[in-house]
Amino acid sequence: MNKQQLASKIWESANKMRSKIEANEYKDYILGFIFYKFLCDKQYKYLKANDWSEDDIKTDLHEDEHEIVQSIRKNVGYFIAYENLFSTWLNMGKEFNVSNVRDALSAFNRLISSSHKKVFEKIFDTLQTGLSKLGDTSGSQTKAISDLLHLIKDIPMDGRQDYDVLGFIYEYLISNFAANAGKKAGEFYTPQEVSLLMSEIVAGHLKDRTKIKIYDPTSGSGSLLIIIGKSVAKHMGDGDRIKYYAQELKENTFNLTRMNLIMRGILPDNIIVRCGDTLEDDWPYFDDNDPNSYDPLYVDAVVSNPPYSQSWNPANKETDPRYKDYGLAPKGKADYAFLLHDLYHVKYGGIMTIVLPHGVLFRGGEEGVIRKNLIENDHIDAIIGLPANIFFGTGIPTIIMVLKRNRKDDNILFIDASKGFEKVGKNNKLRACDIKKIADVISQRPAFIEKFARCVTREEIRENDYNLNIPRYIDSSEKPESWDIYASMFGGIPASELAELSRYWEAFPGLKEVLFDGVGGEYLFVKSENIREAITTHPSVGGFVSDFTKAFEGFEDYLYGELIDKMENVSISMEENILSENIFTRLAPIDLIDPYEAYQLLDNEWNKIAIDLEIIQTEGLEAITKVDPNMVIKKKDGKEQEVQEGWVGHILPFALVQEKLLADELAKLRDDENRLAEIISQYEQLLDELPEEEKEKEFINEDKTAFVAAEVKKAIKANEAEAEILATLKRYDALSTEEKALKKQIKKESTELHLKTKSVIENLKRGNVTALLHDKWVLPIITGMKSLPESVIGAFTAKLTALAAKYETTFSDVERQIRETQSSLCEMIDELEGSDFDLKGLAEFKKLLGGE
Repeated sequence: MNKQQLASKIWESANKMRSKIEANEYKDYILGFIFYKFLCDKQYKYLKANDWSEDDIKTDLHEDEHEIVQSIRKNVGYFIAYENLFSTWLNMGKEFNVSNVRDALSAFNRLISSSHKKVFEKIFDTLQTGLSKLGDTSGSQTKAISDLLHLIKDIPMDGRQDYDVLGFIYEYLISNFAANAGKKAGEFYTPQEVSLLMSEIVAGHLKDRTKIKIYDPTSGSGSLLIIIGKSVAKHMGDGDRIKYYAQELKENTFNLTRMNLIMRGILPDNIIVRCGDTLEDDWPYFDDNDPNSYDPLYVDAVVSNPPYSQSWNPANKETDPRYKDYGLAPKGKADYAFLLHDLYHVKYGGIMTIVLPHGVLFRGGEEGVIRKNLIENDHIDAIIGLPANIFFGTGIPTIIMVLKRNRKDDNILFIDASKGFEKVGKNNKLRACDIKKIADVISQRPAFIEKFARCVTREEIRENDYNLNIPRYIDSSEKPESWDIYASMFGGIPASELAELSRYWEAFPGLKEVLFDGVGGEYLFVKSENIREAITTHPSVGGFVSDFTKAFEGFEDYLYGELIDKMENVSISMEENILSENIFTRLAPIDLIDPYEAYQLLDNEWNKIAIDLEIIQTEGLEAITKVDPNMVIKKKDGKEQEVQEGWVGHILPFALVQEKLLADELAKLRDDENRLAEIISQYEQLLDELPEEEKEKEFINEDKTAFVAAEVKKAIKANEAEAEILATLKRYDALSTEEKALKKQIKKESTELHLKTKSVIENLKRGNVTALLHDKWVLPIITGMKSLPESVIGAFTAKLTALAAKYETTFSDVERQIRETQSSLCEMIDELEGSDFDLKGLAEFKKLLGGE
């Protein structure tokens, strides 16, 4: 399984196993055990690298071997004895007990190296104290833990890629637990798409630095901090030059932060974390262990997603250096208290991004004073309005505010990104193209993009009394549909409405004259019976398609060179950016095509390509010709069990290989399957041909929906039915015989094709391998890009067709149709007969219709 499949499998099983335990609590158990497995595997890897044999580990890895314990603590940071290893627990079988876990976690805390105390101390407290919630008895707790251990035992812990399997699974589980934790999700998780957006903004600002510090004062699970570091590291080339500072109030969430950071391979010396109240207990100037030290925390980037509008205590904080120059946030809303805390810790030349509720942009009182001071001191760099319902557990509108210590501009960039998202379940989600567009606008800082972005001067903001509500500066609302009175009465399309399609007319010169009469006047009339045909056959539209085709000449070869020729050493973390830059360059001279739509098409495929590249770079080229057992869950004796059901390609899909290399066999199988479907359809036809009285006989089932094969044979043998009925039964019997033979043949062909596909993959030559990878990786991207011109033409055609239909029927036409209908009704009334009362009533109705 690739990392997505493994993560999905673990999540589905874990969600079933947690039973009645809240998702918010259960995450601490499974994530805690994953982390313990990681530590065990890390120590094992160190021992094997230092020539320890399996026998050595069994006999010498014990707490009473003091020299060994000290050596391992010094080099690894902790010591785990053989009896406490994750692998030992698995091997204990039925002898395993919850007490083994309690003893191991207690021993771990005791055997941490003094140099790693801050990183590891009490990191398993949440897990240790919560074990009792996994069951009412020792036996039920033991079973729950044993199930968890077997669930996560297959997670590889030695990821050699930038985004390793362990990290991916950990993040996947956190996000899914967040989705199921309701309002509590906000305590520990920022959706990955929001984190990615913030990371791109921060990385763009810090990309030229060789050494940086980043800080999250409300760190939650640590995912936001990690994603920021990962994005910055792509530009630096060395993640070991990034120091991570984190502070978190809740102990269980603080432990998540530490686990997450450690498992990403971040050096312990680069992890500086605190458990404490950010607003009440600012980061100390002095090291707890060294009262003579003085090291105020000023960092290159602060990122945070603090709790929204939380109560806090501003008493006696007037002289606090974080707030004294700007003001104190109101007692009932700590949003600006968190913002000012973050800003205080940003060094000159640094940047901060913070997620806040929309209300901070316009609320008055103390918040209005703080906002004014931030604006006048030129700290607010950009404000990004996010889609509603983008965070788990809350649907309130939110923003990202970007602030800097010393800025080059005295304006503020407003971005209304509230309309760009996709619906996923109950929540809205930023797409890859939305993230890139916002990040690009932040970087390029254009003066104006209609309905999306605008740089606003400080003077204009002063005139608006320092109100930063986005709709004051950007109107992103859709224009309401209006109806032209003249066109509604007399027909024609208003020139003003066609002018709204000016981008198309500029790109397709001469097309308007072909489509309409009256060009240059106030109202135009459609003169082409087939609008789509007139558009697609026009030379300017053909030129548009031709220009696009020329722009993408050689693109397929370029992708082949980037992805297939370099697959063993391409930088997976950077390659999507390289490909997107190439696409944007090709599209630069092409009007109408949105480069961000092209980017989304690339990203849709890149996510799948990246997984394959990770596998190849981790396991070698031989991974391409590997097949894996296809494991499925099936019920046996009332219990769900994992069983093998055939094979799947490790990288190459069976369907692709069959389509390209086993086309004849596949065609034969498809023909047989199609014939089988035809037989089923013919059964229905034969059944319909039978008279209703015949359907009461034994050769039709009780529901009268199908023939009964055995009874049909009896009826044929008896030879008592009418000739026509007998002929129908014989046709059914022949089809039934063919169906049975065909099903047997299909099963045989399907099995043979499946096994042959397995053999073909395992014996592929280099040429076939690259051709198949081309079809899996390159071809979908090429197909997506080629669809872009047609997408533009299709959208334009739809708009014109709708506009033509809008005024096609005038009010005069409607009035004429009404009169004609009334006249027809009157004629019909005249033909009716009835009593005197009926006729009087009809006469009155005829008057209402306008008849005499």
